[in-house]
Amino acid sequence: MKKISVGLLGLGTVGTGVVTILTNHQDKLMHQVGCPIELRKVLVQDINKDRLVEVDQSLLTLEVDDVVCNPEIDIVIEVMGGVEETRKHILAALKNKKHVVTANKDLMALYGPELLMEATNNGCDLFYEASVAGGIPILRSLVDGLASDRITKMMGIVNGTTNFILTKMSKDKRTYEDVLSEAQRLGYAESDPTSDVEGIDAARKMAILATLGFSMNIALDDVRIKGISTISEEDLDYSKRFGYTMKLIGMAARDGDRVEVSVEPTLISDHHPLASVNDEYNAVYVLGEAVGETMFYGPGAGSLPTATAVVSDLVAVMKNMRLGVNGRSAVSPQFEKKLKVASEIKSKYFLRIHVQDQVGAFSKITTVFTNHGVSFEKILQLPLNDKNIAEIVVVTHKASLKDYEEILQELEALEVIHQVKSSYRVEGEGM
Repeated sequence: MKKISVGLLGLGTVGTGVVTILTNHQDKLMHQVGCPIELRKVLVQDINKDRLVEVDQSLLTLEVDDVVCNPEIDIVIEVMGGVEETRKHILAALKNKKHVVTANKDLMALYGPELLMEATNNGCDLFYEASVAGGIPILRSLVDGLASDRITKMMGIVNGTTNFILTKMSKDKRTYEDVLSEAQRLGYAESDPTSDVEGIDAARKMAILATLGFSMNIALDDVRIKGISTISEEDLDYSKRFGYTMKLIGMAARDGDRVEVSVEPTLISDHHPLASVNDEYNAVYVLGEAVGETMFYGPGAGSLPTATAVVSDLVAVMKNMRLGVNGRSAVSPQFEKKLKVASEIKSKYFLRIHVQDQVGAFSKITTVFTNHGVSFEKILQLPLNDKNIAEIVVVTHKASLKDYEEILQELEALEVIHQVKSSYRVEGEGM
């Protein structure tokens, strides 16, 4: 190969990082793939815009066809974001026999199977390492490094915005609203943070991880989702008192042939390696039957970390081109999707309730739990400023989600219950 020509869709934060790496690391890339990499065309929205990276204006275009239909371009890198229009552009590139590298988690979570099938049908590669956890090479680790193992569990902090917010709330005792405003000022959170703080962004990533880790077609709708916007300072204080740290955890677990996938605020034991992952950093903890425990840690976003994953995929495509094996990397899911029902999902739970401070109130509460065969691991009861109301905080032993949801409904109906303040999943052993 004399050279490889690349077309770039998008020149924002990640696109700028890609150009920077292609420019500054050309010697290392040539050593890896044996030929130069040439940036041929870049799709932008405004040709005259000032940019943080220098790109010859003759390479810039406003027309997507100048990239996806360009016969001189071998590989298309998509870092423009969006879903529906972007899907059309990638399909067009694949039909024009161009390999594709994308960082688009939203697109791959929704249309991954379709796009991978189109790539295979056209003898093309479609790689998307940067779509999950930025610069952490988790997807390639699942597909290649752990290919011989059977993955039973994946727990991830895969959204830097929410991890930043929870870290600052916990360590600095600040309110959710205050830290969210700081995250927006620093560029960690969008002006509309819904996708991040309500767990949607993390759920898309967990759908991708579960699909690869369990070799099943896991869709976004298969993920149970709960965000962090209702977490209070009191919840975080009680978490610490019991020996836990609150994190937004993406969970994918397999027992036999049945799986569960969720994203929700979770109390993680302070002894667990995920508990020490702070600020905007991401981490994915993987449990395999053979390898045991492994964890992948690093920056989950940012121009150069994400661009590093993109360019690594680019190198993988070029190595496949040298070997003549493009379009053979995508492996169809091995197993039929079988999701656990609520009675099969087992966990411990944290529950904080306000009750009438009267004789027999606690007995009525424990009866509800006992009737479902659920016992307490930890109990804390404190008076509140209101003399007639007490606060009870418990951590249960393992219970099925079905039983726990029924317990919550029955507690809400008790006259002695003033309010169910909060409820969260618990992973690991606290103090």
